[in-house]
Amino acid sequence: MELRTQSFGNRRLLLHIAVPTCVLLYHCLSSTLVTPQHHILVTGGLGYIGSHTALSLVEAGYAVTLLDDLSNAQEEVFVRLQELAGGRSGALSFVKGDVGDQDLLRPLLDAGAFDAVIHFAAKKSVAESTVDPLGYYNTNVVGTLRLLEAMRGSGVRNLVFSSSACVYGAAQAPINESAPLQPLNPYGHSKAMAEQVMTDVSAADPSFRCLQLRYFNPVGAHPSGRLGEQPQQPTNLMPCITEVVLGRRPTLQVHGTDYPTQDGTAQRDYLHVLDLAEAHVAALRKLLSSPGLGCKAYNLGTGTGQTVLEVIKAFEMASGRSVPYVLAGRRAGDAAAAYASPLRAEEELGWRATRSLNQMCADHWRWTEGNPSGYLTDSGGVPA
Repeated sequence: MELRTQSFGNRRLLLHIAVPTCVLLYHCLSSTLVTPQHHILVTGGLGYIGSHTALSLVEAGYAVTLLDDLSNAQEEVFVRLQELAGGRSGALSFVKGDVGDQDLLRPLLDAGAFDAVIHFAAKKSVAESTVDPLGYYNTNVVGTLRLLEAMRGSGVRNLVFSSSACVYGAAQAPINESAPLQPLNPYGHSKAMAEQVMTDVSAADPSFRCLQLRYFNPVGAHPSGRLGEQPQQPTNLMPCITEVVLGRRPTLQVHGTDYPTQDGTAQRDYLHVLDLAEAHVAALRKLLSSPGLGCKAYNLGTGTGQTVLEVIKAFEMASGRSVPYVLAGRRAGDAAAAYASPLRAEEELGWRATRSLNQMCADHWRWTEGNPSGYLTDSGGVPA
């Protein structure tokens, strides 16, 4: 396999020759957009959070190459990213491939002259991780090891890592970064393991810098209605609400009504995906401007919790639709409340979540109305 960069006038095209893994590069990189700031590789870049972050990066002036194996994403996402980027679309490129493929990754990093990597590529279902732990450790831990090895070989020393509040387990809210890491499932363990590997690499090589971003509950969609979440098997609250509204399940099950919260239902920290995307831009700026930073974790959340019933009511207000639900018993392992203390991110990254729950629901509903089957082109309309 050979990767090479070839110039055509004032443009350059990264070519992939003898493609054993069907890697495709979908767009030319305009040199006028690549050089002003930095070139960033985004793994899992066509996923829910990755795609929103990619757009925020381009809008902030970065050149962005997206790497995705399309196991949980569609090529249509890249088409829409180009549309939304408008005149900046030349700063976007896409490579189809697996982050664990060393034959792809090392040549890509060598050829791309990347300043940093933002690593989203991962499996992310708590429920699925309990029945397929090996799959989760292979993708989330071994895949990260392969990425770190390729970065070391190519001299790329800056990494922003997509972690999760699941690393805390059932910690007492509000949760800050000093809370012990006590994951309750293989997904959480895989993220904690990957964090530890990065911390050890940074300790051994002080030139390697890493920011670990521990998300709470990302929801919402791009306000254009062109980007949103399309889970293959919905398990989180907002996609499950959507399934009910679309008539794909009769009712929503609300697990637990006797928690010590204002209405007895579980309380979580819901964060607009655009706030989360902007946090990655802030983290990247911090990373690239802080020599000797080492490896550091940041919580990303609003700092307040919303109960299940509050989310249902907000969604009903935003959509004008009723969300029928049934009350059920608690699920084993569910905490009464889990929300962030985001003070470190506010103080050190200059970032704060600003979008309300109502806006999260309104943007999610706009995405749902326009794309009831996600990125499928024959999606039809939302049932009346």
